Amino acid sequence: MQLDNVKIHGDSGPPVLLLPGGAESCDGFFPGIVEGLVTDPGCRVIVHDRPGTGTSSEPGRLADATAHLHALINELGLGPVVVVGQSLGGAVALLLADDHPESVAGLVLIDPTPINDPRSCARIERLTSTLASLGKLPVLRSLVAATFRAAVARSTRNRTLRPDCAAVFERTAHLDIAQLGHAVHGLADLSAALDESTLPVVPAILITADRKPAAPVAQAHARLAVALNATIESWPTADHNAHLTHPDETLATIRSLITNL
Repeated sequence: MQLDNVKIHGDSGPPVLLLPGGAESCDGFFPGIVEGLVTDPGCRVIVHDRPGTGTSSEPGRLADATAHLHALINELGLGPVVVVGQSLGGAVALLLADDHPESVAGLVLIDPTPINDPRSCARIERLTSTLASLGKLPVLRSLVAATFRAAVARSTRNRTLRPDCAAVFERTAHLDIAQLGHAVHGLADLSAALDESTLPVVPAILITADRKPAAPVAQAHARLAVALNATIESWPTADHNAHLTHPDETLATIRSLITNL
């Protein structure tokens, strides 16, 4: 089934909404997961680029993301949905559950942006904004692009990746930094307004990268897991893109949440 800027894979079963990281397009961002969930346990998987991200031609703000997704779920008549979100998509998934708990049946957060850590979110927004500004200058545009390519190269060095996962890493190395800057704008304010104590308790699993426990992101994830009463999963050598470095484990984790609803 295909609607305007929406693809639904699968004809029946629990609905799953995928939210990619940054401003990436959802199509192809989660290699193997769409097909895997349609096959087992038999899901309807929603692939969509919200306004301001991916291939969407509509402008959009991060602050409006949850209202848009809530309206989309209602329009499709598929709620409540299991939401799988990576990085910024994970933060949006959490905000959707906070703003519209009736739309969310469960959460799988893949190394989510630490939306419950205002200092980290303010730093992320400042850095992204600075890089987007530098990217506007012709003399610095190539330097910014080279920085991202080098970061991807470091992430994939000495790893044996599935070809489809390696292709997504390569795709993210050529991101649109201006689009990302727009997508992240407002992150600090949303983080400052979030109250961990009022988050809804929904079935949730938080996949976190293999970090030292004292790292600020690791601590934010640990607090978030407590607030949600969520299970934490982490695998040796998993990085921010755990769905690419550990695709089979990620798929198994999503399946486990869905089958236990």
